[in-house]
Amino acid sequence: MARISAPERLARDLDWNLLRVFLALAEAGSVTGAAERLSLKQPSVSAALKRLETRVQTRLIDRARGHFALTAAGERMLAEALEVRAAILRLADRMAQVEGQITGHVTIALASHVVSPVFDAVLARFHTDHPAATLSLEVMASRDALALVAARRASLALCLLSALPNGVSATPFYRESFGLFCGRPHPLYGRKDLQDTDLKGLSAVSFQTDREGDVLDTVTALRRRLGIGERITGASANLEEVRRMIELGLGIGPLPLHVVAGDVAAGSLWQLPPYTDLPCVDVYLCHAPALRMNPAEATLLAALQQAIAAIPFADRTYGAA
Repeated sequence: MARISAPERLARDLDWNLLRVFLALAEAGSVTGAAERLSLKQPSVSAALKRLETRVQTRLIDRARGHFALTAAGERMLAEALEVRAAILRLADRMAQVEGQITGHVTIALASHVVSPVFDAVLARFHTDHPAATLSLEVMASRDALALVAARRASLALCLLSALPNGVSATPFYRESFGLFCGRPHPLYGRKDLQDTDLKGLSAVSFQTDREGDVLDTVTALRRRLGIGERITGASANLEEVRRMIELGLGIGPLPLHVVAGDVAAGSLWQLPPYTDLPCVDVYLCHAPALRMNPAEATLLAALQQAIAAIPFADRTYGAA
């Protein structure tokens, strides 16, 4: 009888549930977080990690009080475990394809408050045509969205872009113009006689990425040209929270024109000068070409790419003066 090699023995004996626990630990960054994700007790998670480390005969996670980090072997295990999980998901999808359905789950990482009629139309059509497919829309900072795509933990991303990670492809999906706004409590609210110079020296509210070299550096350049925001009274990565602070009068700040048009019409925001030559920011469709996509992921990506090819960029540019 032929002897079984160590890799064959590992493949025969390894329990997928141990890898599932390891993935939860790597993604949550703590035993507590992994236990919550898996609806398990913390001792059960710790025991599963110990069994996995015993099975592969190496330490995968360094844990101490206030410290949790994957070892070099753990990083390699994470990459392989992600591939195993993707293969299992594809297996279920392939079986469903026998019935002629497009199935699978698509995870889309979105920058805060992506507003695009084109994107909405594609999602609606996708659901109508492929009701067996499922979607997750996860809102986060753009850099985190890109990191998820690069790590193959998100199918696609719609986000702003300053630097492109290795292995990720990006295509401009739409363009939005940013204006400056204040809320009702601000002294400039309701004034129609304002000039650019009236804004000099005022405190500002803005995004955490409103800085030179980051995704909103065109907004940064406008603020500096006008002499605004030497004192930043509030900042957030989330558009809703930036809007909240502006509405409450914490300072003036930048917002996409098309996103807040309803707030301006309702009177909760007031647009300030300048009104022309406003900074523009592109939102990109990003994916990892090397990722082996399930049928739903591949179908939705193709639909988004077809929309980009069919609709002129001018019709995907919002809020331009």
